[in-house]
Amino acid sequence: MLNTLTKTKGILGMNARNLKYIRPYNLKGAKRLADDKLRCKRVLRKGGIPVPELITKIKTKEELDNFDFSSLPNSFVLKPNFGFGGEGILVVYGRKKGRSNVWVKANRDPITEDDLRNHVRNILDGSFSRANTPDIAFFEERIQLLKLFKPYAYKGIPDIRVIVFNRVPVMAMLRLPTEASGGTSNVHQGGIAVGIDMATGVTTTAIQYNHSVEYAPGKRLLLSGIRIPNWKEILKLAIKSQDVSNLGYLGADIAIDRNKGPVFMEINARPGLAIQNANQDGLLARLQRVEGLRIKTIAQGAALAQNLFGGEIEEEIEELSGKKIIGLIEKVKLTSIDGRAIEVEAKIDTGADSSSIDIELARQLGFGAIINGFNEADISNYDIDPGKEKEIKEDFMSQFGTKIPGIESVAVIFSSSGKSIRPVVKCSFVMDEEKVISKMNITDRSKLNYQMIVGRKDLRKFLVEIR
Repeated sequence: MLNTLTKTKGILGMNARNLKYIRPYNLKGAKRLADDKLRCKRVLRKGGIPVPELITKIKTKEELDNFDFSSLPNSFVLKPNFGFGGEGILVVYGRKKGRSNVWVKANRDPITEDDLRNHVRNILDGSFSRANTPDIAFFEERIQLLKLFKPYAYKGIPDIRVIVFNRVPVMAMLRLPTEASGGTSNVHQGGIAVGIDMATGVTTTAIQYNHSVEYAPGKRLLLSGIRIPNWKEILKLAIKSQDVSNLGYLGADIAIDRNKGPVFMEINARPGLAIQNANQDGLLARLQRVEGLRIKTIAQGAALAQNLFGGEIEEEIEELSGKKIIGLIEKVKLTSIDGRAIEVEAKIDTGADSSSIDIELARQLGFGAIINGFNEADISNYDIDPGKEKEIKEDFMSQFGTKIPGIESVAVIFSSSGKSIRPVVKCSFVMDEEKVISKMNITDRSKLNYQMIVGRKDLRKFLVEIR
């Protein structure tokens, strides 16, 4: 089905890509710059484009023999300078507790200093370079995972690839790391490619191993409807990278760091064509549409991409997706036990699994007896550790469920402020004219800005716009 769709929409083949776009528009000097990751990152940084921090590089076997691996940070990425297709990239997730020279990879497998030395040696020998020529190994900082992507990505860091031609972004996809890909976003190794609507930055269709997929592996999380943060900035960065590199046709790979925002990973002078299947659309017609245009500014190129290759207004998106578009803060009308409507401002939190309300708000809604009953239950003997959530819930309900009428369950919560057990109640609310029946937990939010957060389980009818 994917091939039929793309063929009818101007699919760009590998030969056409090379003959019509790479050879005429990507001069040898610009391609050499893109292939040399270290030099390219220096040029990008000089051009005002944010890139990951370089930790150190190893150019010779003598430098390898003298290198102190204990000086490396807890997490990092090891890369070959002239690698291609994601080969040879090693992501180190953390240092093994109590072991200065043992780390762990994304799949929790240990990696020793000897393993790292061997990997660097293979890089120096050219095992991962395009022409199998001697290479340089370098270590750089590992991007910190954005909270929005945590439920969708297995261990590694997702990135966004944007195809840019003639200063106009023409197509984009979100690449998600999976267990099959070993925690990398490499689509050919089993990562998931998700098409992105160019106008809005909202994900559309997805593929894995060239087969359509709807949900994140092992989860009931739709891959469509994810709104990429900083979308306009990402488009402008992609165009800026073309200006800096002098490549007329390129793939810009950009990640979003939890603290820094969009960070440029690398430029690809020969980007693959899986992006067409991810978007269920062909590149050729889009490239032909912008060929020869005079694009004077970066802002003009970004605006043209959004106008030409995506939806135009939010109502159209809602019609196509069946979901309402909401912001990070929304007004919510909760219904109390006796039928009263109580309106509050709620924070939309895609990183939280379920919704949560403040104790005092819960009392106003009529859940005071449940709160009092929960407080009287002895939960001091529970060992609150990851993996024991189901056991704790079942034991609590068997001991206290009948003694606390109306309680739905308990939630076992692990957060930056600690771990806790909270009562769960059923309550309905209306947000953007959509009614939601929620099972929400109750906690003390008196020192926080909002009396309620709305979590992922209650956001199935919505797209969240993150600015």
